[in-house]
Amino acid sequence: MCGITGWIAYDRDLANEQRTLTAMTRTMECRGPDAEGMWLSAHAALGHRRLAVIDIEGGKQPMAVREGDRTLLVTTYSGEVYNYRELRTELEALGHRFRTSSDTEVVLHAYLAWGPAFTERLNGMYAFALWDPRTEELLLVRDRMGIKPLYYHPLPSGVLFGSEPKAILAHPAVEPVVDADGLREVLTLAKTPGHAVYTGMREVRPGHTVRVHRGGLTEQRYWSLEAREHTDDLETTVATVRSLLDDIVTRQLIADVPLCTLLSGGLDSSAITALAAAGLAAAGHGPVRSFSVDFVGQTEHFTADALRSTPDAPYAHALAEHVGADHSDIVLDTAALMDPRNRDAVLHARDLPVGLGDGDTSLYLLFRAIRQRSTVALSGESADEVFGGYPWFHDPKAVNAGTFPWGAALQGFSGTGSGAREALLDPGLLDHLDLAGYRQDRYREALAEVDHLDGADPHERRMREVCYLHLTRFVQLLLDRKDRMSMATGLEVRVPFCDHRLVQYVYNTPWSMKTFDGREKSLLRAATRDMLPDAVADRVKSPYPATQDPRYARALQDELARVLADPGAPVHALLDADAVRRAVAPGTDPESLRNPAELVLALDSWLRDYQVQIKM
Repeated sequence: MCGITGWIAYDRDLANEQRTLTAMTRTMECRGPDAEGMWLSAHAALGHRRLAVIDIEGGKQPMAVREGDRTLLVTTYSGEVYNYRELRTELEALGHRFRTSSDTEVVLHAYLAWGPAFTERLNGMYAFALWDPRTEELLLVRDRMGIKPLYYHPLPSGVLFGSEPKAILAHPAVEPVVDADGLREVLTLAKTPGHAVYTGMREVRPGHTVRVHRGGLTEQRYWSLEAREHTDDLETTVATVRSLLDDIVTRQLIADVPLCTLLSGGLDSSAITALAAAGLAAAGHGPVRSFSVDFVGQTEHFTADALRSTPDAPYAHALAEHVGADHSDIVLDTAALMDPRNRDAVLHARDLPVGLGDGDTSLYLLFRAIRQRSTVALSGESADEVFGGYPWFHDPKAVNAGTFPWGAALQGFSGTGSGAREALLDPGLLDHLDLAGYRQDRYREALAEVDHLDGADPHERRMREVCYLHLTRFVQLLLDRKDRMSMATGLEVRVPFCDHRLVQYVYNTPWSMKTFDGREKSLLRAATRDMLPDAVADRVKSPYPATQDPRYARALQDELARVLADPGAPVHALLDADAVRRAVAPGTDPESLRNPAELVLALDSWLRDYQVQIKM
């Protein structure tokens, strides 16, 4: 996995712009700690930071294909194409010759062989740029599910691009400006495909390509979720899901560096860990290495809440023992979660004040600890979106609320607090932003995209919509979080449940089949039960853990009081000062303001560190 960036300019010579390209490239250092490379020509400047995973010696970038002294194609590439070995064999049969064993070179030759249609042949997670010196055109490509990020910023005569906004913001022509819609996007829990928050910046949509040429930019979709009739019976469906998972995990175990799994003890991560253990054993390797996150004293003093009825540790340990994993618990304390250095690292990984608090910081610290022993990790992320695992999938009120179901079901998203995220913001600002209206507009846009089968049962039709919303909007929040927190530590995290073959197949299974045993994720449980202890297979869904240490909420309250007392704090312009004073007053329950405090603190750091200009 890597970080990429670049600059295309048709109105100037970029061959002498190495200083600017270097500044852009070095913002990606965390994504690629192993090597740096740059390629400059008259109208294209490409930068790359490498995390070496496959073909350690031969996979250096930017990588070019040459014919004599002529450069045919050059790429700066981030990701993994899991079927690259099959594609290489096919390309060799067509006469292509390779000088490395990397998947990067396969992507280059695939484009030369099949043109823009080559994207339909790729299986993996990727975001890359291809520059064709023959036509002076750039192609930006992002994987089908949007696992890997890719941003771009059109210029009057060209474009800037990068794995993260920070690469583009490092260019002198770009200022960190955010308009009303950008602020709305920050404050809502629905990631709009293509929206990048910063004015003038865009994100390549999942399953899309962006072609840049002298006449401008054109965007094209090469994959989307399609409604297809599901003709398999239940037994065949379960067997197909298992067959797909076996193949997916086997492919994603390929690496020339140490590999592990993320294990919470839930159905999703346990299934991936068990499949990985079996795959490694079949290949004569193992045992599988696994890691969990926990908080000091939390297992011993766990208190059930509305989302989490059980602690993770006992289930993670049961699964690890069952499959013979080499397991480690990463145990965090409140001091680490509140350490300004760690919180700053999270903000700078995100480039945005998402405000998920300890949910982000603990994930960053988990990945940082894992990186000391592994370079690649397999995650159970996205199984809930694919198989229907969240509680609100099964709550008629949330399903029929006429908005994003998770928004209807959740009062707070970060930690265990119940406070509304916007509770401390200026009422006049909130009136101007009309977040409810913005959410509804984005909701209607998403529904308009859904492809339906003729004559579908009304409930099946609605559940197809709910699944589509999760697979195109909600999952983007989580994939973005996973990518940023992992790549900030130089760890590559793979997400087997996002394989497009599995996503498309399960998307078209009827909802009645997805819940055939009266529970969430029925198909996944049935497909993997034989590999899991009963206690793990039957465990009720429990989201990523949040610290229950009361000192954490009190520390947030103290930080909020510090911001209130600082007359130079840039976030003051966005706050309801009276509400903040009440929030930090003696006797106020710190837990009740956990979510809004996280948001305010994140906004303040973002406005300060990024020198953001809000123009509404």
